[in-house]
Amino acid sequence: MKQSCIIVTGASRGIGAAIAESLAQAGFMVGCLSRSGDLPHRPDASEEVRQRWLAAACDVTDAEAVRAAMQDIDARCGVPVAGLVNNAGIHLEGKSDTFPLDQYEQVMRTNATSVLIGSQSVFPLLREQGGLIVNIGSFFDKMGVKRNLAYCASKAAVGAITRCLAVEWASAGIRVIDVAPGYIATDLNRDSMASGPLRAFLEKRIPRGEPGTAEEVGTLVTQLFAMPCHFLSGETIYIDGAQGIAH
Repeated sequence: MKQSCIIVTGASRGIGAAIAESLAQAGFMVGCLSRSGDLPHRPDASEEVRQRWLAAACDVTDAEAVRAAMQDIDARCGVPVAGLVNNAGIHLEGKSDTFPLDQYEQVMRTNATSVLIGSQSVFPLLREQGGLIVNIGSFFDKMGVKRNLAYCASKAAVGAITRCLAVEWASAGIRVIDVAPGYIATDLNRDSMASGPLRAFLEKRIPRGEPGTAEEVGTLVTQLFAMPCHFLSGETIYIDGAQGIAH
C-alpha cells in the first residue's frame, strides 16, 4: 500500500480518536484536527502509531481555519493527502416546540455545514490524484426521535451532502461515503452505557443487546480507505447492530 495521509476532524477524543489510531495502525499518516489541537486520547496506542499522528488546531465551523489546518498538515506530513474523515460533531437536544434557534443552528453548522467546509477544504488536495471522503453520520438520519429534531436533521443532511458530492466529484476520482453509527461506547460515554436506564434501553432495542465500540467504527473506516473498490461511492453504511431496522 502506497503511504498517504488521511485527515480526521474531531480526532482528539471518542470515535475520532479511535479512527485515527486504526488508520495509523494500517500504515497511514493521520492529520488529527480538533478544537484543542491535542493528539488523540488513546492511552494504549503504540509509539509507532503516535509517530504517524500530526495534530493541528481548528474550529470545524470556521472555513478559513480548517483550510489553514489542512494546508499545515499537507506541508508537514511528507506524503500525499489521500482522504478526509469528517467526524467532528455535537449533540444538543430539547423539546421541539421550545428548542432555541441558536442551538439548532449550532448543531446544523457543527454537524452538517462543517462537512461541506471540510470537503471543500480538502478538495484542492485530492483533485489531482483522487481520494476518499468519509463522513460520519448517524442512524438517527432515518428516525424520528423525541427531543432530537436538530441532531436528526443534521445527520440527514450529512447523507444528502454525501450523495451530492459523490455524484459531482466522481469525475475527479473522489469518492464520498457516509458511515452512520448507532449507539457506540467511547471514552466519553462508556459509564452511562454500562448501567442504569440507558443500558436497559440498549439491551432491549439493539438485537445483540449491547452497543458497538469506537474501535469497530475505526476498523470500518480504515477498511474503506484500504480496500481497492472504486465503484463504492455515495452510499450510507449503517453500523448500528441492526437496531435501525429491528421491529
